[in-house]
Amino acid sequence: MRVAVIGAGLGGMAAAIRLRRAGLEVDVFEQSDVPGGKAAAVSLGGYTFDTGPSLLTMPFVFRRLFEEAGERLEDYLDLVPLEPLCTNFFPDGSTLRDSSDRKRFGREMARISRDPPAALFRYLDHGRRIYDASADLFLFQGIQEAILHGGARPRDLLALPRLDALRSLHRANASFFSDPRLVQLFDRYATYNGSDPWRAPATLAIIPAVEYGFGGHTVRGGIRRVPQAYETLARKLGVRFHLGHKVERIVVENARATGIRLRGSAIGFDAVVTNVDVLSTYRHLLADPRERLARRYERLEPSTSGLIFLWGIRGEFPGLSVSNLFFPDNYRAEFRDLFELSRCPSDPAVFVNITCKVPGTPDAPPGCENWFVMVNAPADRGQDWGKETARLRAAVLSRLGKALGRNVADLIEVEEVITPVDIERRTGSTRGSLYGISSNSRLAAFLRHPNRHPRIRGLYFCGGSAHPGGGMPLVTLSGTIAADLLLKYERGAA
Repeated sequence: MRVAVIGAGLGGMAAAIRLRRAGLEVDVFEQSDVPGGKAAAVSLGGYTFDTGPSLLTMPFVFRRLFEEAGERLEDYLDLVPLEPLCTNFFPDGSTLRDSSDRKRFGREMARISRDPPAALFRYLDHGRRIYDASADLFLFQGIQEAILHGGARPRDLLALPRLDALRSLHRANASFFSDPRLVQLFDRYATYNGSDPWRAPATLAIIPAVEYGFGGHTVRGGIRRVPQAYETLARKLGVRFHLGHKVERIVVENARATGIRLRGSAIGFDAVVTNVDVLSTYRHLLADPRERLARRYERLEPSTSGLIFLWGIRGEFPGLSVSNLFFPDNYRAEFRDLFELSRCPSDPAVFVNITCKVPGTPDAPPGCENWFVMVNAPADRGQDWGKETARLRAAVLSRLGKALGRNVADLIEVEEVITPVDIERRTGSTRGSLYGISSNSRLAAFLRHPNRHPRIRGLYFCGGSAHPGGGMPLVTLSGTIAADLLLKYERGAA
């Protein structure tokens, strides 16, 4: 049985690994010259920058992918626990270095706040209970498939009322902490899937519980090593890669995916997995933007995008860690700007990732640092990104200069800017949305595109815009879910 995988992001390569391990012939087609999708890298004048994910969570997901393929993760990737996970800078001048060591995190929290460490422990335990109640149904199988076709166990469905979906994440955070800085810190986790903590359900407390409970890691040599490891494993298993090959169309005959069209010629396959953004798949690969699922998905609110500055910095900042976050005075205003006004925040939170601080990752010249600087941006709706970039650059430099006590602008040796338009052009993500749809509703988890098309046989979806969502562990799970569904429904029919 032959399967075409369109797109060599982490989800597509995870699907390819799973399918090849099961004995299928697998060809991966990728328009770029290198695999990885959003987990890409850029080199500028002696500096190297990861331009996508900056944190690896749920390490057991990656370990399981390799172990089920008969390999050891440690032979491919050197995971480095982050300590601290992030250095948080607040507008009042205070800082907090969080940690996956609960006791250490509690002591650090007590240093700046009257909230006791017990409040932190209660909050993380609450998030872990949500994880325990929901992970089997929401993360490790196709949720639509499970509910409609009997895969969900009764205890999975009975757990749904315990997911804390009836209040917002912000409201839940405020019920655990009285210090507004701590509320702000945990509100931030809604941005992990491009959402608004004042509207997203408190179910998202699962995200910090997972990060602090399972630990946050980076990778020696950069996060870019993750897609490189997937590619190496896939090739070792016999997956064929066709890099620099842009698929023009998914061929559908009699409501069945029968292959792809490449450079004007049709190539037959028994099934197709698309790792391309859901709406891009409908608009371009299926040429059917009015299809029912496409129209429904088009109406859903997109997640945020990002405005990214890659700065090669002449100088070193010992007070910064690998990951750093600079909070604004009015965090709520940021999300009003993003979702209600579709504009970049006037006073944004600023994330700075510096991979050269990871031992064994020489991403900057001696005495220098490579800064990946990101602010949340709305999905592209035709904004003037030249003006938005100039405005945000000034705001970011002002924020960083005030917090660090140095004129950062004078230290920038090299620079590149990545806007939502660039993100869409490079990755195919509709409007530059980083996570597909937002989670700004109670039902968001049920509304992501299913991993199996309900009306086109032999067509499967994976990646950040499909179930279960964005982020490296979830897109990896998305690929394995799509592969398992394909094996279930297609192997006997081929």
